[in-house]
Amino acid sequence: MTELITAVEAHDIRFPTSRYLDGSDAMNPEPDYSAAYVIVRTGGGQEGHALAFTVGRGNEIAVAAVESLAPLVTGRPVAEVLGDLGGVSRRLTGDSQLRWLGPEKGVIHMAAGAVLNALWDLRARRAGKPLWRLLSELSPEEIVDVVDFRYLEEALTREEALTILRDAEPGRDGRRARLLAEGYPAYTTTPGWLGYTDDKLVRLAKEAVADGFRLIKLKVGADPAEDVRRVRLAREAVGPDVRIAVDANQAWNVGQAIECLAPLAEFDLYWIEEPTSPDDVLGHAAIRERVAPVKVATGEHAHNRVMFKQFLQAGAIDVLQLDAARVAGVNENIAILLLAAKFGVPVCPHAGGVGLCEMVQHLAMFDYVAVSGTTEDRVIEYIDHLHEHFTDPVVIRDGRYVAPLEPGGGGEMLPASRAEYAYPRGPRWISGTNTGTSADTAADTTADAGAGTTADAGAGMGGTK
Repeated sequence: MTELITAVEAHDIRFPTSRYLDGSDAMNPEPDYSAAYVIVRTGGGQEGHALAFTVGRGNEIAVAAVESLAPLVTGRPVAEVLGDLGGVSRRLTGDSQLRWLGPEKGVIHMAAGAVLNALWDLRARRAGKPLWRLLSELSPEEIVDVVDFRYLEEALTREEALTILRDAEPGRDGRRARLLAEGYPAYTTTPGWLGYTDDKLVRLAKEAVADGFRLIKLKVGADPAEDVRRVRLAREAVGPDVRIAVDANQAWNVGQAIECLAPLAEFDLYWIEEPTSPDDVLGHAAIRERVAPVKVATGEHAHNRVMFKQFLQAGAIDVLQLDAARVAGVNENIAILLLAAKFGVPVCPHAGGVGLCEMVQHLAMFDYVAVSGTTEDRVIEYIDHLHEHFTDPVVIRDGRYVAPLEPGGGGEMLPASRAEYAYPRGPRWISGTNTGTSADTAADTTADAGAGTTADAGAGMGGTK
């Protein structure tokens, strides 16, 4: 009997991180890290898990978008779907009616990504492999078959992509072994949330260096004078040899970005992230020209591969920050990784959100093994929040991601957490005991007057092992 996909479920899961200003920045001062959580179920009892990330209000819209896509997948043979994820991707992103709400952008596109990521998770589970390994063992031909080259061909053709992958193929085994032995470099945003006190910033910055991180990131953009003061505190805390990046989260226009970055130059910034609108390709190029040698980084809000193509063609960025849950899933992110390899721009994935660290590590590790072949000037973002809610939480050791070994794509949340933080009727929301992080400890409350993170829950950086 043919095994079918029997359901695509969407659940509204929200963590009240605003209580402690975890995740706070210039444009999102009180975020509640949230997930439009997807479960793909099969007639054989197997499941695939993934999510689309939001910061609270509107998460129900992402849930509705997933539900609108579900009929395009349910009832289809599992083997047929998993054997043609390139075709499934084009079906989800190119539906003639839903496409009117995009095309290939916005909440429908993110929902398509969540469904596709859940299908890749299911495929990896059925293969008994972590997703990074499954992807890195595919042939170059199998990899390009899942990529939609439409709108890309003047920048990257199928044959050019095949050449990149074939050139990397001979070193795959060695890089896979090094990855398993050494892990993948990380940086941390844990000290840098805009709502944290000075004492908390300094303490967490010092802890980050002690835990092996060689780059930390701070949020800026709310007040220029405060930016200078806080970055000075961080530089004094970490010393001259640790890189500091800053992130404006789109707070400035082009002129403001250039003006506000000038007084920060004395602190030897590594990059400025999202200095202006995430859609302003030429604006980023102008900022890059004026603020060098500070690098310009963006990508977490770039809504599809065409935007990344334009940033690269225009020479507008030094660092490409793809996101596991912003574009249309693994398929489109493979296209973006291939574009970055073609243009020689390092990829430093964004992971500032619930479940994003768990998911995006697989893409960066695949890139290292099978695409770019390097970790030079490449780091994956790490934030120390909410990992305890996942079945296979990230492991950080000596400032590096330890390569996951469990089958799947990393996005499965514990059933108890899904039930507890379901919105609006989960116990954490009904009871009002909105402890959104694992750091609601008496010690942290005393130390920081109520500002807590999972970094304070016990062992150094709380998500490490």
